[in-house]
Amino acid sequence: MANTTSEAQQPAKRFNLVRCVATCLLALIVIFGLAVLITWLVLRPKKFVYSLENGSVQNFNLTNNHLNATFDFVLKAYNPNRRISFYYDYIESAVTYEDQTLAFNTIDPFFQPHRNVTRVESKLVVQNLAMAPSTSKDLRIEKASGEIDVDVHFKARIRFKVGKWKSDHRTLQIVCSSVTLHFAWYKHFDKVPCEAEL
Repeated sequence: MANTTSEAQQPAKRFNLVRCVATCLLALIVIFGLAVLITWLVLRPKKFVYSLENGSVQNFNLTNNHLNATFDFVLKAYNPNRRISFYYDYIESAVTYEDQTLAFNTIDPFFQPHRNVTRVESKLVVQNLAMAPSTSKDLRIEKASGEIDVDVHFKARIRFKVGKWKSDHRTLQIVCSSVTLHFAWYKHFDKVPCEAEL
Protein backbone atom coordinates (compact mmCIF):
# COMPACT_ATOMS: atom_id res chain seq x y z
CA MET A 1 0.00 0.00 0.00
CA ALA A 2 2.86 2.37 0.74
CA ASN A 3 4.15 1.76 -2.81
CA THR A 4 0.87 2.91 -4.33
CA THR A 5 0.98 6.24 -2.46
CA SER A 6 4.58 6.87 -3.52
CA GLU A 7 3.72 6.16 -7.19
CA ALA A 8 0.78 8.60 -7.07
CA GLN A 9 2.99 11.39 -5.73
CA GLN A 10 5.56 11.01 -8.56
CA PRO A 11 3.19 12.19 -11.39
CA ALA A 12 1.89 15.00 -9.18
CA LYS A 13 5.45 16.29 -8.64
CA ARG A 14 6.18 16.09 -12.38
CA PHE A 15 2.94 17.94 -13.15
CA ASN A 16 3.84 20.70 -10.64
CA LEU A 17 7.31 21.09 -12.20
CA VAL A 18 5.88 21.42 -15.73
CA ARG A 19 3.30 23.90 -14.47
CA CYS A 20 5.99 25.97 -12.74
CA VAL A 21 8.20 26.07 -15.88
CA ALA A 22 5.21 27.02 -18.08
CA THR A 23 4.22 29.80 -15.66
CA CYS A 24 7.79 31.19 -15.61
CA LEU A 25 7.96 31.17 -19.45
CA LEU A 26 4.61 32.91 -19.71
CA ALA A 27 5.70 35.53 -17.16
CA LEU A 28 8.95 36.17 -19.12
CA ILE A 29 7.00 36.59 -22.38
CA VAL A 30 4.59 39.05 -20.72
CA ILE A 31 7.47 41.04 -19.15
CA PHE A 32 9.32 41.18 -22.48
CA GLY A 33 6.14 42.30 -24.28
CA LEU A 34 5.53 45.03 -21.70
CA ALA A 35 9.14 46.23 -22.02
CA VAL A 36 8.79 46.49 -25.82
CA LEU A 37 5.43 48.29 -25.48
CA ILE A 38 6.78 50.78 -22.91
CA THR A 39 9.89 51.46 -25.05
CA TRP A 40 7.72 52.06 -28.12
CA LEU A 41 5.35 54.37 -26.18
CA VAL A 42 8.29 56.41 -24.83
CA LEU A 43 10.18 56.68 -28.15
CA ARG A 44 7.25 56.72 -30.60
CA PRO A 45 9.55 56.02 -33.59
CA LYS A 46 8.50 57.71 -36.84
CA LYS A 47 9.58 56.94 -40.38
CA PHE A 48 12.33 59.14 -41.81
CA VAL A 49 11.30 61.32 -44.75
CA TYR A 50 13.55 61.81 -47.80
CA SER A 51 13.09 63.89 -50.93
CA LEU A 52 15.27 65.14 -53.76
CA GLU A 53 15.16 68.93 -53.47
CA ASN A 54 17.35 69.82 -56.42
CA GLY A 55 18.96 68.15 -59.41
CA SER A 56 20.87 69.28 -62.46
CA VAL A 57 23.05 67.99 -65.28
CA GLN A 58 25.98 69.87 -66.85
CA ASN A 59 28.70 69.18 -69.41
CA PHE A 60 26.51 66.57 -71.09
CA ASN A 61 28.22 65.02 -74.10
CA LEU A 62 27.14 61.78 -75.79
CA THR A 63 29.29 60.77 -78.77
CA ASN A 64 29.99 57.33 -80.24
CA ASN A 65 27.92 55.69 -77.47
CA HIS A 66 30.21 57.21 -74.79
CA LEU A 67 28.80 59.56 -72.16
CA ASN A 68 30.42 62.43 -70.25
CA ALA A 69 28.31 64.43 -67.81
CA THR A 70 28.16 65.91 -64.32
CA PHE A 71 25.09 65.35 -62.13
CA ASP A 72 24.38 67.40 -58.99
CA PHE A 73 21.69 66.42 -56.49
CA VAL A 74 20.51 67.69 -53.10
CA LEU A 75 18.82 65.12 -50.86
CA LYS A 76 16.68 66.46 -48.02
CA ALA A 77 16.70 64.13 -44.99
CA TYR A 78 14.05 64.85 -42.35
CA ASN A 79 14.18 63.16 -38.94
CA PRO A 80 10.77 63.74 -37.28
CA ASN A 81 11.63 61.75 -34.12
CA ARG A 82 11.71 63.50 -30.74
CA ARG A 83 14.22 61.22 -29.03
CA ILE A 84 16.03 59.32 -31.80
CA SER A 85 19.12 60.67 -33.59
CA PHE A 86 21.04 59.08 -36.46
CA TYR A 87 24.66 58.54 -37.39
CA TYR A 88 25.17 58.21 -41.15
CA ASP A 89 28.58 56.49 -41.05
CA TYR A 90 28.84 55.67 -44.76
CA ILE A 91 26.78 56.95 -47.69
CA GLU A 92 27.05 56.03 -51.35
CA SER A 93 25.05 57.71 -54.10
CA ALA A 94 24.45 56.58 -57.68
CA VAL A 95 22.56 57.78 -60.74
CA THR A 96 21.07 55.24 -63.17
CA TYR A 97 19.40 55.42 -66.56
CA GLU A 98 17.35 52.43 -67.78
CA ASP A 99 19.01 50.20 -65.15
CA GLN A 100 22.53 51.18 -66.24
CA THR A 101 24.62 52.88 -63.57
CA LEU A 102 26.01 56.09 -64.99
CA ALA A 103 28.07 57.22 -61.98
CA PHE A 104 28.47 56.73 -58.24
CA ASN A 105 30.24 58.54 -55.44
CA THR A 106 30.53 58.58 -51.65
CA ILE A 107 29.29 61.34 -49.35
CA ASP A 108 30.95 62.50 -46.13
CA PRO A 109 29.51 60.91 -42.95
CA PHE A 110 27.34 63.08 -40.71
CA PHE A 111 25.24 63.06 -37.53
CA GLN A 112 21.56 64.01 -37.69
CA PRO A 113 19.98 65.13 -34.39
CA HIS A 114 16.32 64.55 -33.55
CA ARG A 115 13.70 66.76 -35.23
CA ASN A 116 16.20 67.98 -37.80
CA VAL A 117 16.34 68.66 -41.54
CA THR A 118 19.70 67.98 -43.20
CA ARG A 119 20.50 68.64 -46.84
CA VAL A 120 23.05 66.31 -48.40
CA GLU A 121 24.81 67.32 -51.62
CA SER A 122 25.97 64.70 -54.10
CA LYS A 123 28.10 65.34 -57.18
CA LEU A 124 28.32 62.46 -59.67
CA VAL A 125 30.72 62.66 -62.60
CA VAL A 126 30.43 60.42 -65.66
CA GLN A 127 33.66 60.08 -67.64
CA ASN A 128 33.75 58.36 -71.00
CA LEU A 129 31.18 55.73 -70.02
CA ALA A 130 30.50 53.14 -72.74
CA MET A 131 26.77 52.59 -73.20
CA ALA A 132 24.73 49.97 -75.03
CA PRO A 133 23.63 51.30 -78.45
CA SER A 134 19.92 51.03 -77.57
CA THR A 135 20.41 52.89 -74.26
CA SER A 136 22.51 55.51 -76.00
CA LYS A 137 19.80 56.00 -78.63
CA ASP A 138 17.09 56.44 -75.94
CA LEU A 139 19.25 58.93 -74.08
CA ARG A 140 19.91 60.90 -77.27
CA ILE A 141 16.15 61.09 -77.98
CA GLU A 142 15.42 62.33 -74.44
CA LYS A 143 18.24 64.90 -74.67
CA ALA A 144 16.68 66.23 -77.90
CA SER A 145 13.39 66.75 -76.01
CA GLY A 146 15.20 68.98 -73.49
CA GLU A 147 15.05 66.70 -70.45
CA ILE A 148 16.07 63.24 -69.24
CA ASP A 149 14.59 60.94 -66.59
CA VAL A 150 17.03 59.18 -64.26
CA ASP A 151 16.82 57.30 -60.96
CA VAL A 152 18.95 58.34 -58.00
CA HIS A 153 19.96 55.81 -55.34
CA PHE A 154 21.49 56.28 -51.90
CA LYS A 155 22.81 53.46 -49.74
CA ALA A 156 23.84 54.24 -46.17
CA ARG A 157 25.13 52.47 -43.09
CA ILE A 158 23.36 54.09 -40.17
CA ARG A 159 23.14 53.79 -36.39
CA PHE A 160 20.37 54.98 -34.09
CA LYS A 161 21.13 56.96 -30.95
CA VAL A 162 18.71 57.16 -28.02
CA GLY A 163 20.21 58.93 -25.03
CA LYS A 164 23.66 57.38 -24.63
CA TRP A 165 22.70 54.05 -26.26
CA LYS A 166 23.74 53.43 -29.88
CA SER A 167 22.46 50.62 -32.07
CA ASP A 168 24.44 48.35 -34.35
CA HIS A 169 24.84 49.34 -38.00
CA ARG A 170 21.86 48.93 -40.30
CA THR A 171 21.66 49.37 -44.07
CA LEU A 172 19.34 52.07 -45.38
CA GLN A 173 18.32 52.11 -49.06
CA ILE A 174 16.83 55.31 -50.53
CA VAL A 175 15.46 55.36 -54.08
CA CYS A 176 14.31 58.51 -55.89
CA SER A 177 12.59 57.33 -59.07
CA SER A 178 11.78 59.21 -62.27
CA VAL A 179 13.86 62.28 -61.53
CA THR A 180 13.42 64.71 -64.44
CA LEU A 181 16.48 66.81 -65.23
CA HIS A 182 16.12 69.78 -67.59
CA PHE A 183 18.84 70.99 -69.92
CA ALA A 184 17.35 74.50 -70.14
CA TRP A 185 18.55 76.69 -67.24
CA TYR A 186 15.20 78.46 -66.91
CA LYS A 187 13.20 75.27 -66.20
CA HIS A 188 12.48 74.65 -62.51
CA PHE A 189 13.39 71.34 -60.86
CA ASP A 190 10.35 69.57 -59.39
CA LYS A 191 10.87 68.08 -55.92
CA VAL A 192 10.80 64.26 -55.97
CA PRO A 193 9.69 62.17 -52.95
CA CYS A 194 11.96 59.18 -52.27
CA GLU A 195 11.25 55.70 -50.94
CA ALA A 196 13.33 54.50 -47.97
CA GLU A 197 13.80 50.93 -46.80
CA LEU A 198 15.67 49.89 -43.69
